[in-house]
Amino acid sequence: MQTRFDALVREHGPTVLRVCRSLLGPGADAEDAWSETFLAALRAWDTLGAEPDQVNHQAWLVRVAKNKCVDTARSTARRPSPVADVPEQPAGPSATGAGTHEIWEQVAALPDKQRLAVALHFLGGLTHAETAELTGSTPPAVRRASADGIAALRNTLLREEGTT
Repeated sequence: MQTRFDALVREHGPTVLRVCRSLLGPGADAEDAWSETFLAALRAWDTLGAEPDQVNHQAWLVRVAKNKCVDTARSTARRPSPVADVPEQPAGPSATGAGTHEIWEQVAALPDKQRLAVALHFLGGLTHAETAELTGSTPPAVRRASADGIAALRNTLLREEGTT
């Protein structure tokens, strides 16, 4: 069990972390959602690991990650934010343009439909149909939302670099 589960984490861990970061932004909340996703996978291992050819592990993990992120965002919204916990602003973009932190902030700033479409399709590797099923939408609407999200990110990042 341990070896196959370790392989699952190595193979899908980076994708799940990208989805978590795109929905929650960089930081501890995204890392906690990642951990909770694989904890749920470990708890469900009897079902997930029993017939590995019949389960789309990536789709299952991305779905669980999305749900964990939604739960985290809801609980965070209810938590008070003391002034002492407000993060400092970053010093500025890195020498190569917008830094990783800024990119995740831009993804997190997208409208909900675009953010979910970008996170689940581009970062999570799900098809438009799988993403549509998860979001309660249609594949053409997901295709449009993901294209609009990528275009918005491109425009924002180019504008910040001063090349538009």
